[in-house]
Amino acid sequence: QVQFVESGGELVQPGGALRLSCVVSGLIFKEYKMAWYRQAAPDMQRELVANILGSRALYVGSAKDRFTISRDNEKNTVYLQMNNLRLEDTAVYYCNTDPSWADVRGRNIWGRGTRVIVSS
Repeated sequence: QVQFVESGGELVQPGGALRLSCVVSGLIFKEYKMAWYRQAAPDMQRELVANILGSRALYVGSAKDRFTISRDNEKNTVYLQMNNLRLEDTAVYYCNTDPSWADVRGRNIWGRGTRVIVSS
């Protein structure tokens, strides 16, 4: 069974930095494109922040130039270093494969996420 366990989120002031981590189990980690997503509110769409396959990374929107995604295939872990955080970065952050993982019954599998709150 595939599992995603995110951590590292907390309350931080604007301009601050955080490093999120996500430990993944149940799949051959190194073979998959991994990604970070975020959801600003329960009624909003979960959006892609960045993804990485091998050493190639892609960033979306405001994550460019501020966030860095990385991975450690030995530890089955994907990271998101977030610098110069803004109020609008407040969200629950999730990691997943890209596209997101679905089980044999077609159900999308997500972890609990980790909450980032940017506030003064």
